[in-house]
Amino acid sequence: MFESFETFGSRITGIAAYRPTRLVSNEELAPRTTVSPDWIVSRTGIRTRYHATEEETLVAMSVAAGEKALVTAEVDPAEVDLTIVASATRKVRMPGIAPEVASTIGLPNSGAYDLNAVCAGFTYSLAMASNAVRLGEARHVLVVGVERTSDWIDPNDPDTFVIFGDGAGAAVVSRSATADIGPAVWGSDGARHDVLGITTKADGNEYVTMNGPLVYKWSTATMPDVAHRACAAAGTTLEEIDWFVPHQANNRIIKTLTTELGLPPERVVNDVVDTGNTSAASVPLALTRLRDSGRSTPGERVLLLGFGAGLTYAGQVVRMP
Repeated sequence: MFESFETFGSRITGIAAYRPTRLVSNEELAPRTTVSPDWIVSRTGIRTRYHATEEETLVAMSVAAGEKALVTAEVDPAEVDLTIVASATRKVRMPGIAPEVASTIGLPNSGAYDLNAVCAGFTYSLAMASNAVRLGEARHVLVVGVERTSDWIDPNDPDTFVIFGDGAGAAVVSRSATADIGPAVWGSDGARHDVLGITTKADGNEYVTMNGPLVYKWSTATMPDVAHRACAAAGTTLEEIDWFVPHQANNRIIKTLTTELGLPPERVVNDVVDTGNTSAASVPLALTRLRDSGRSTPGERVLLLGFGAGLTYAGQVVRMP
């Protein structure tokens, strides 16, 4: 028989972002596709996004964000016991990038693995990190969401070409006397797996393909209930939520969810306008933008929602670091 063991609380102690150096405007993209800059704004709300250079690899961006997150958390790298990297845009199937990220940063005692839940990758990884900390399996966990979606977008498909961007966001999850990361509420709808994914097109190249209207209908119909259940699991209500940080899919989805949930627009973080849809990186990038804006206060309740390809989703309530 196993002996009884002590459980702990968990909290986010540090967050950071890495946005690539190359900012891409609608005016730059429009001549390469079939739509105008005004169409892009009216359809998606996006004005700019970042595209990674050859040197800004998934590992390089993860390391940059991860190092900054550890500094803000004031955590000794030797006390990081686990590294989780969420990404869906790797071109090499194995090995995973998490071990290389941990080694490059200099985390001598860290286990490491990759997680692919696409746009929900960060929220899934955050739940895994919290569970590891709460069970005493880790003192601190580095969680990274990173994507290079620009490697997988087709100029002949404006529904994807103008939406997606690159970047990395990281968080440090640490042992705590209080439970500042609520239980994850998650689920999936694999019967619709072909709504959003990477497919091989006639030219022989692999690109992201998406049925935008179906993604919009599914997310706006499903996520409000997930939001309420995530709040209930954390012992709170939407009325007590200070900030809402959803996956930055596009501005229409964010606005519709805001209306459906009855949340004040000024309490909803919108990073997609400047950064585009960065899949697994979008939630930590938006969360970091909230912190950097100076609008938030440590300890405030934040509702996180990740959702997308799979179809899969996860949400939880966390306290602002």
